[in-house]
Amino acid sequence: MAQLRKTINEADPNLKEDWKWATPVWTHKGNVVSLGAFKEHVKINFFKGASLEDPKGLFNAGLDAKATRSIDLYEDDSVDEQALRDLIRAAASR
Repeated sequence: MAQLRKTINEADPNLKEDWKWATPVWTHKGNVVSLGAFKEHVKINFFKGASLEDPKGLFNAGLDAKATRSIDLYEDDSVDEQALRDLIRAAASR
């Protein structure tokens, strides 16, 4: 989670880290992305993820949601950090 937080903070200098709903949330002209720690996984939630292109196929959860999309990461999963940064930048620009 610490590495994901660092990646999000470095992805776009316009993002502001807040604390909402007992979880870190990054905002820029509204909610952009949040991190959630669960018993089995960590969730990266994009509030307007349904409107984002995901050419690397990072979204793997919430695919039927109207607006949001998520990336669920389980122990020993890895994430393409450059693709994640690209998604964060795209989300922050909306």
